[in-house]
Amino acid sequence: MKYLAHKSKSAATLSGLVMFSWVLSGGMPRPVEPPQAILVLGGAPTREKFAAKFAKQHPNLPIWVSSGSPEEYSHYVFDKAGIPRSRIHLDYRAVDTVTNFTTLVDDLQAKNISSLYLITSDYHMPRSSLIGNIVLGSRGIKVQSISVPSESDTETADKAIRDGFRSVVWLFTGSTLN
Repeated sequence: MKYLAHKSKSAATLSGLVMFSWVLSGGMPRPVEPPQAILVLGGAPTREKFAAKFAKQHPNLPIWVSSGSPEEYSHYVFDKAGIPRSRIHLDYRAVDTVTNFTTLVDDLQAKNISSLYLITSDYHMPRSSLIGNIVLGSRGIKVQSISVPSESDTETADKAIRDGFRSVVWLFTGSTLN
């Protein structure tokens, strides 16, 4: 019974965070703006490989890779796909999923990016989308999720709740509670 009560509480908290991010991002759906950039979250080399193929289909979009593979490997992956290095922005400031967004939001805003494709693994996407909608949404940047297929189980709601809370704290304090 305790387990069910805990799950119910987690679901209610997650629902609240989702609603909060919905309000931050403007609430009602608006016409989708075409994305102006690609943001790839590090954590698995398959994400960069997927992004390189995806970027070939979107030849005018800059690519931001947040704390991905080592620079030499990232360049190799994008070079092999024929993606000019001038399109690629490698950033290694992030130490986790929340800081993937908080370290880049100012850079993206400075480039007048108001909409982007978010690329990460399918199991990681629910939490990443929540964080992205809170952090990027607070600056008017819309997120369109593109999941990289994997064989991993979706992350637990507890991780999303924790990082959603950290994202909200960042909004008010500038700290991610690392």
